[in-house]
Amino acid sequence: MTRYTSATDRDREEMLAKIGAASVEELFEDVPAGLRLDRPLDLPDGMAEQDVFDHLSELASRNRHADSEVTFAGAGMYDHYVPALIDSIVQRSEFLTPYTPYQPEISQGGLQVMFEFQTAISELTGLPVSNASLYEGPSSVASAGYLAKLENGRGRFVASRGVHPHSRSTLATYGRGFGTTLAETPLDDRGATDLDALAEAIDDDTAAVFLQQPNFLGTVEDLGPLTEASRRTGALVVCACDPLTLGILEPPGAFGVDVAVGEGQQLGNRLDFGGPSFGFFAAQERYIRKMPGRIAGETVDADGRRGFVLTLQTREQHIRREKATSNICTAQVLLAIMASMYGVYHGPEGLKAIARRIHALAAVLADGLRRLGCTVGREPFFDTVRVGTGERTADDVLSAAEARGINLRKLGERAVGIALDETVTAADLDDLFAVFAGRAPGFTAADLAALAAEADLDLPAPHARTSEFLTHPVFNSFHTEHEMLRYIKRLEGRDLSLATSMIPLGSCTMKLNATAEMAPITWPEFAAIHPFAPVRQTAGYRELFRTLESWLCEITGFDACSLQPNAGSQGEYSGLMVIRAYHQARGEGHRDVCLIPVSAHGTNPASAVMAGLKVVAVACDAGGNVDLPDLRAKAGQHRDRLAALMVTYPSTHGVFEAGIREICDIVHEHGGQVYLDGANMNAQVGLCRPGDYGADVCHLNLHKTFCIPHGGGGPGMGPICCAAHLAPFLPGHPVIDTGSGDGAIGPVSAAPWGSASILPISWAYIALMGAAGLTRATEIAILNAN
Repeated sequence: MTRYTSATDRDREEMLAKIGAASVEELFEDVPAGLRLDRPLDLPDGMAEQDVFDHLSELASRNRHADSEVTFAGAGMYDHYVPALIDSIVQRSEFLTPYTPYQPEISQGGLQVMFEFQTAISELTGLPVSNASLYEGPSSVASAGYLAKLENGRGRFVASRGVHPHSRSTLATYGRGFGTTLAETPLDDRGATDLDALAEAIDDDTAAVFLQQPNFLGTVEDLGPLTEASRRTGALVVCACDPLTLGILEPPGAFGVDVAVGEGQQLGNRLDFGGPSFGFFAAQERYIRKMPGRIAGETVDADGRRGFVLTLQTREQHIRREKATSNICTAQVLLAIMASMYGVYHGPEGLKAIARRIHALAAVLADGLRRLGCTVGREPFFDTVRVGTGERTADDVLSAAEARGINLRKLGERAVGIALDETVTAADLDDLFAVFAGRAPGFTAADLAALAAEADLDLPAPHARTSEFLTHPVFNSFHTEHEMLRYIKRLEGRDLSLATSMIPLGSCTMKLNATAEMAPITWPEFAAIHPFAPVRQTAGYRELFRTLESWLCEITGFDACSLQPNAGSQGEYSGLMVIRAYHQARGEGHRDVCLIPVSAHGTNPASAVMAGLKVVAVACDAGGNVDLPDLRAKAGQHRDRLAALMVTYPSTHGVFEAGIREICDIVHEHGGQVYLDGANMNAQVGLCRPGDYGADVCHLNLHKTFCIPHGGGGPGMGPICCAAHLAPFLPGHPVIDTGSGDGAIGPVSAAPWGSASILPISWAYIALMGAAGLTRATEIAILNAN
């Protein structure tokens, strides 16, 4: 336990003497009576490192991973070869532990890689500006929807059913928050967007049209006519795309789309059961001031030296509060760094070669299936082949495939999808042929590959890429191991990290990222699983989730937990949407006012607006505490429409407000719910619990309080815990059953359990510390601050 906290007993005595306190306990005498937890947390005692490894190893052994199960599910998430040099970045403290690069003079390495990442995404998509990554693909789609809503004020989205189902569902969830409806248009008989149906669906109230390239069925869409039809009424065109395909496919920017978004996992990131990964967002330059997240820019100093800064940053959004165009705080910087390094490692020719190989494998697969008499979806396709199952049902084929260690994607009662990736071998294709033939097929993939080598596999116009990409020297210079290592080491040395110093910045209360906590996330049993693998193959993950959820509920005093939100701001949004769903279920959907103290973190009002709530500011007194008379007056004024109060505890000023219980009571008296911003949970664990003093829902920043590394601004995790009456409304998922209630708000991110592969970090932290260690960590944090 003491090994994982920074302060020794001698340090404690010196700090206590400095502030004139006899004991740490004396610091808590002013915590309001009745708020202190009067018992130890009901958590296990702290484990030894080896016991934690043994327990996690046992859980991991109950997951069936890519070495034993070949998953052809695709839908934005693909297995691929991550070079060891790139994969090692997730274990390098210099990249893992820096803070968000708000101070460029101590963040030049991270900012440079972010700039190079933006350059890569911009050139791949053919659009002039890109941001420094978002949470993941589907919420990037939703962010594009919000930009369109802000741009033209219209109230309707139109999406092709070729857009991935989890992206459409996430767009629908967010759309309900900011007041838009979603219409879906069908695919035609060859699996492409029905152009006539799309044109008919677009009207003068359509804010944006959403397309996918290649689409969910694997068809490479003809974006030209689709874009032209979408522009008829001035709607924005948003294209979700697969970045690896853009090595050989014409980029969406060439067809005049407004925004290109997508899931970037296959650029140097592991499957990780859905995350952490990153979403990308590129757009026409006229939208730059409304783009979500942050943008790194290049500049020169007074002496002409090259430097990097944040030219658009989240703090700028937070200062705007309810007028912000995005609530995003965390960006997946560490994963974007890996993607940038992956681009540097392979260069344009390497990415083209990978894309061509995957496309050739798909052509060999399609040829073999046709020889077996199967109906195969019409070309052009890239990596995904739609196959009719004939007299057998899709479930029969899925069962036969699973018996051979293969997972396929169900596309209907008599159709399946097969999405290939870089790791597929000829032996895998032979297994697929045997599944569909029901016997040895009489030919091998090697036979067909020899024929394919003589065929023209280039995509026809207008699909084949004609423009260059990754033209900057950085993507064409470091293609040997020693050159890459030196490049990485130079960048590492330009950032201030926890490996070299404490970082007294912001509210991100960073902790030691212990090696014992970090090591398990590299195990293939956690890292090499597709997020849509059958539930029976992920029993170990499910048990880890159940245990972690129960621990977080005990720590917060709540009854239920959702691990899906991928950042604190996404947790804020999710909690508010849960509150809205609760009111609607009780016939009080008109409740749309959110009270927010003026001292609140800037994401609070931005999240409230995105959730469709009207922000009413509450004053603070001279000491920075919530002004109780003003709160009572505002709550009374809006009692018929009051939905929620957002409050941070301890306050943004770092004070345990004496009136927190009264604050909660006032809101409840007037029909509202209390959302507690858990950014400062680091000061509460083991001392007091939000559920005990009156809050209804809170989010937890696992990248602050529970030891997930900050990573220069991400990955983050923002799960929400709530009281029993809100539990039926926690986020669900359209592909995998998460056990959510009938009133679930729908997904808020790509994967059912968010960035699942980093949850073992927080599990290991709690297991190592135990109840007593967690409380001691809180005490040390407060002592350090004082």
